[in-house]
Amino acid sequence: MDLPAYPPRVGYLPRGFRTLQDLDKLREMEMFRENGRDGVWTVMANVMDPESLHRAFNGCVGVFHTSSLVDPGGISGYTKHMASLETKAAERVVEACVRTESVRKCVFTSSLLACVWRQSYPQHRRFPTTVDENCWSDETFCRDNKLWFALGKTMAEKAAWRAARGRDLKLVTICPALVTGPGFRRRNSTPSIAYLKGAHAMVAEGLLATTDVEQVAEAHVRVYEAMNGTAGGRYICYDHIVRRAEEFVELELQLGLQARAPPPHDEQAATAIATPSFELCNRKLTRLVSSRRRCTHDAYLSVSYD
Repeated sequence: MDLPAYPPRVGYLPRGFRTLQDLDKLREMEMFRENGRDGVWTVMANVMDPESLHRAFNGCVGVFHTSSLVDPGGISGYTKHMASLETKAAERVVEACVRTESVRKCVFTSSLLACVWRQSYPQHRRFPTTVDENCWSDETFCRDNKLWFALGKTMAEKAAWRAARGRDLKLVTICPALVTGPGFRRRNSTPSIAYLKGAHAMVAEGLLATTDVEQVAEAHVRVYEAMNGTAGGRYICYDHIVRRAEEFVELELQLGLQARAPPPHDEQAATAIATPSFELCNRKLTRLVSSRRRCTHDAYLSVSYD
């Protein structure tokens, strides 16, 4: 995932990391002397090469791993093979963080899809089942239903946690919903399309949510800053839940996708949408972001000028 350049905080010297797929873009930046102009320096590395990652991370205190594999031709989409590659890449990145002496913290971008796909519960439950940071998608269910993007995110996040377990590295994972925002789909079309596989079922279960790219960027920064204190574990990030078929069609159009017709209307489906089986919960992240905003606000208010 390509997050926008978030305003660098005082005392930070951001270093952007790009893979060999982005070599032409980096050469263009060097040609026009854009590298470092906005305070962010870009380096190249091979995400599958531990030595290359170690050199890229050396001197950094924290690492944000936000990458997502892209299908440049837009032909194959996100495949089972990509899920396997993303898992290996996640493991390599965390291992490189552990190996690099300067790195103390890693913020790993996963996906809400790593939390939501499980075997269906019996209908007519009195209360919806809460889906929060404690929930994991069922890998067998994802394989059986060819939900490769969800499988890749689930496997990659679990691999990251395994690689960090018992090591001198503080790891936090953020699980954003479908990321939206001006220009985001153009730069990240493969994950946007892959995320929506099984979307009608997600809408019916109350599990299809979106989040603006700027909010995702802020969540990464807020969590990173809070890792010096009590922040830890997983955080679900979303700001809107798609509850109606009309909203879903509008979402597809916003993403530049061909809108698909909603499934045929029937009373049972309408009732399911009105009373979804699941309820998303991002309370953990909301509390953290709110407290960090209050701290920042109080800090500004405490400054006096002569």
